[in-house]
Amino acid sequence: MVYRFRATIPGNKIFVREYEVKGNSSLYSFHLFLQNDLSFAPDQMVMFRGANNVGKIKSEYGLFDMGDGTLDSVKVEDVVRKGENSLFYVYDLFKDRSILLEFQAEEEESPRRSYPRLVMERGKNPDQFSDNYDDFDNLAVEMSDNDSMFSNDELPEGEE
Repeated sequence: MVYRFRATIPGNKIFVREYEVKGNSSLYSFHLFLQNDLSFAPDQMVMFRGANNVGKIKSEYGLFDMGDGTLDSVKVEDVVRKGENSLFYVYDLFKDRSILLEFQAEEEESPRRSYPRLVMERGKNPDQFSDNYDDFDNLAVEMSDNDSMFSNDELPEGEE
Protein backbone atom coordinates (compact mmCIF):
# COMPACT_ATOMS: atom_id res chain seq x y z
CA MET A 1 0.00 0.00 0.00
CA VAL A 2 0.96 3.61 -0.58
CA TYR A 3 0.10 6.36 1.89
CA ARG A 4 -0.51 9.95 0.82
CA PHE A 5 0.43 12.76 3.22
CA ARG A 6 -0.28 16.49 2.94
CA ALA A 7 2.53 18.64 4.34
CA THR A 8 1.90 22.12 5.72
CA ILE A 9 3.62 24.52 8.06
CA PRO A 10 1.38 25.25 11.06
CA GLY A 11 0.18 28.85 10.89
CA ASN A 12 1.12 29.26 7.21
CA LYS A 13 -1.24 29.12 4.23
CA ILE A 14 1.36 29.31 1.44
CA PHE A 15 3.47 26.17 1.89
CA VAL A 16 1.80 22.91 0.82
CA ARG A 17 3.24 19.61 -0.38
CA GLU A 18 1.73 16.19 -0.99
CA TYR A 19 3.83 13.08 -0.74
CA GLU A 20 3.23 9.42 -1.45
CA VAL A 21 5.27 6.86 0.45
CA LYS A 22 5.14 3.07 0.62
CA GLY A 23 3.68 1.73 3.83
CA ASN A 24 6.62 -0.60 4.39
CA SER A 25 9.12 2.30 4.20
CA SER A 26 10.80 3.28 7.43
CA LEU A 27 10.38 6.73 8.89
CA TYR A 28 14.12 7.11 8.31
CA SER A 29 13.78 6.66 4.55
CA PHE A 30 10.84 9.10 4.57
CA HIS A 31 13.02 11.54 6.53
CA LEU A 32 15.82 11.23 3.95
CA PHE A 33 13.35 11.96 1.15
CA LEU A 34 11.92 14.98 2.99
CA GLN A 35 15.40 16.24 3.79
CA ASN A 36 16.38 16.07 0.14
CA ASP A 37 13.11 17.51 -1.19
CA LEU A 38 13.16 20.43 1.25
CA SER A 39 16.93 21.05 0.80
CA PHE A 40 17.61 20.67 4.51
CA ALA A 41 21.13 20.20 5.87
CA PRO A 42 21.90 16.52 6.53
CA ASP A 43 23.77 17.17 9.78
CA GLN A 44 20.78 18.25 11.90
CA MET A 45 18.86 16.24 14.46
CA VAL A 46 15.26 15.47 13.48
CA MET A 47 12.32 13.55 14.85
CA PHE A 48 8.76 12.61 13.99
CA ARG A 49 6.00 13.13 16.52
CA GLY A 50 2.91 11.01 15.94
CA ALA A 51 -0.41 12.63 16.84
CA ASN A 52 -3.98 11.36 16.88
CA ASN A 53 -7.03 12.92 15.18
CA VAL A 54 -7.34 15.67 17.80
CA GLY A 55 -3.65 16.60 17.63
CA LYS A 56 -2.51 14.95 20.85
CA ILE A 57 1.08 13.71 20.61
CA LYS A 58 1.14 9.95 21.17
CA SER A 59 4.67 8.95 20.13
CA GLU A 60 8.10 10.36 19.39
CA TYR A 61 10.42 8.69 16.90
CA GLY A 62 14.00 9.87 16.72
CA LEU A 63 17.39 8.85 15.50
CA PHE A 64 17.84 7.47 19.01
CA ASP A 65 15.15 5.45 20.78
CA MET A 66 13.10 7.69 23.05
CA GLY A 67 10.77 4.88 24.06
CA ASP A 68 8.58 4.61 20.94
CA GLY A 69 11.18 3.34 18.47
CA THR A 70 13.82 4.73 16.19
CA LEU A 71 13.30 6.21 12.74
CA ASP A 72 14.88 3.18 11.10
CA SER A 73 12.81 0.63 13.05
CA VAL A 74 9.32 2.12 12.62
CA LYS A 75 7.40 1.81 9.35
CA VAL A 76 4.96 4.36 7.98
CA GLU A 77 2.14 1.78 8.01
CA ASP A 78 2.79 1.06 11.71
CA VAL A 79 2.28 4.72 12.57
CA VAL A 80 -0.97 4.96 10.59
CA ARG A 81 -2.29 1.69 12.06
CA LYS A 82 -1.69 3.07 15.57
CA GLY A 83 -4.12 5.88 14.74
CA GLU A 84 -1.42 8.52 14.46
CA ASN A 85 -2.89 10.25 11.41
CA SER A 86 -0.68 13.29 11.81
CA LEU A 87 3.09 13.36 11.93
CA PHE A 88 5.07 16.39 12.94
CA TYR A 89 8.41 16.32 11.12
CA VAL A 90 10.48 18.33 13.60
CA TYR A 91 13.41 19.70 11.63
CA ASP A 92 14.64 22.15 14.30
CA LEU A 93 14.58 20.55 17.74
CA PHE A 94 15.91 23.60 19.57
CA LYS A 95 13.24 25.98 18.24
CA ASP A 96 10.61 23.21 17.94
CA ARG A 97 9.87 24.05 14.30
CA SER A 98 8.09 21.40 12.30
CA ILE A 99 6.14 20.51 9.22
CA LEU A 100 2.79 18.84 9.74
CA LEU A 101 2.24 15.70 7.64
CA GLU A 102 -1.44 14.74 7.65
CA PHE A 103 -2.51 11.33 6.41
CA GLN A 104 -4.86 11.78 3.43
CA ALA A 105 -5.45 8.42 1.80
CA GLU A 106 -4.30 4.86 1.29
CA GLU A 107 -3.85 3.86 -2.34
CA GLU A 108 -2.68 0.91 -4.39
CA GLU A 109 0.98 0.95 -5.38
CA SER A 110 1.66 1.65 -9.04
CA PRO A 111 4.49 -0.45 -10.54
CA ARG A 112 5.35 2.44 -12.87
CA ARG A 113 6.18 4.85 -10.06
CA SER A 114 9.03 5.04 -7.60
CA TYR A 115 8.32 5.91 -3.99
CA PRO A 116 8.51 8.05 -1.97
CA ARG A 117 7.51 10.78 -4.38
CA LEU A 118 6.37 14.37 -4.43
CA VAL A 119 2.87 14.61 -5.89
CA MET A 120 2.08 18.32 -5.53
CA GLU A 121 3.86 21.43 -4.30
CA ARG A 122 3.02 25.06 -3.65
CA GLY A 123 5.24 27.70 -2.07
CA LYS A 124 8.97 27.76 -1.51
CA ASN A 125 10.80 25.40 0.78
CA PRO A 126 11.19 26.76 4.31
CA ASP A 127 14.65 27.93 5.33
CA GLN A 128 15.78 25.38 7.88
CA PHE A 129 17.66 27.96 9.93
CA SER A 130 15.30 30.95 9.72
CA ASP A 131 12.67 31.77 12.32
CA ASN A 132 10.14 32.89 9.71
CA TYR A 133 8.75 31.43 6.53
CA ASP A 134 8.83 34.03 3.77
CA ASP A 135 7.57 33.44 0.27
CA PHE A 136 7.64 36.84 -1.37
CA ASP A 137 7.05 35.36 -4.85
CA ASN A 138 3.53 34.30 -3.85
CA LEU A 139 2.96 37.68 -2.19
CA ALA A 140 3.84 39.40 -5.47
CA VAL A 141 1.40 37.17 -7.37
CA GLU A 142 -1.36 37.93 -4.86
CA MET A 143 -0.70 41.68 -5.17
CA SER A 144 -0.73 41.53 -8.98
CA ASP A 145 -4.03 39.64 -8.86
CA ASN A 146 -5.61 42.66 -7.18
CA ASP A 147 -6.88 45.22 -9.69
CA SER A 148 -4.96 47.99 -8.00
CA MET A 149 -3.64 48.89 -4.61
CA PHE A 150 -5.12 52.37 -5.07
CA SER A 151 -8.66 53.50 -5.78
CA ASN A 152 -9.33 55.25 -9.08
CA ASP A 153 -9.31 58.70 -7.51
CA GLU A 154 -6.18 58.05 -5.41
CA LEU A 155 -2.75 57.93 -7.03
CA PRO A 156 0.58 57.28 -5.37
CA GLU A 157 2.51 60.37 -4.43
CA GLY A 158 4.42 61.82 -7.39
CA GLU A 159 2.16 60.28 -10.04
CA GLU A 160 -0.45 63.01 -10.53
